[in-house]
Amino acid sequence: MSKKGDFIEFMVKSNALIFGDFVAKSGRKTPYMINTGNFQTAKQITILGEYYADCLHSNLDKSVNVLFGPAYKGIPLAVTASAALYNKYNRDISITFNRKEKKDHGEGGQIIGYIPQNNDCIAIIEDVITAGTAVRESINLLNNTADVKITNLIVSVDRLERGLSNKTTIQELNDDYGIQTNAIVTIEDIVNYLHNREIDGKIVIDGIMKNTIEDHLNLYGVR
Repeated sequence: MSKKGDFIEFMVKSNALIFGDFVAKSGRKTPYMINTGNFQTAKQITILGEYYADCLHSNLDKSVNVLFGPAYKGIPLAVTASAALYNKYNRDISITFNRKEKKDHGEGGQIIGYIPQNNDCIAIIEDVITAGTAVRESINLLNNTADVKITNLIVSVDRLERGLSNKTTIQELNDDYGIQTNAIVTIEDIVNYLHNREIDGKIVIDGIMKNTIEDHLNLYGVR
């Protein structure tokens, strides 16, 4: 099994990749959802971190010294990915994440963990992006914290969907902020791998679902 196929099966078996009739945060109807919040065991979150660590190791420049996980799902992603990055590749990287609301008591502030400093190079880690709203909010927060350089965005799945223009969200982020985005897999990888493939006795992408996803990409996608 290929590395991508292994990850796709892992998501399906963990119920983090599901198919049906959903509405995304962007308001778009979608025939599939990716939700890393559905990883529920220590084994699952450890394995997930290793997949992210492999992607980080392959794509991060040595100058990147901070990994940021947007609240809420980005927080465990940043923790498990950074731990795996250290255990597998002996790379010790600082981790930081945010609260949804600024805290005015105790230690205060909106940033938890490492506090970004001037000249830090930061990679953002997410599960998936559609319109990119959360990523843009993260960029504004980090830029208001210090004079930092945000160089990378790592996601589990690239949906290959339009953002606010006729470009993909990933292309827009690159154009607007100079951010390099890397995904462990794309929706095309998922469709090509799962079409008519039996997983635990069930075919999750048959001909009908494949056509439904293709129709969705024809409507919203940029390929």
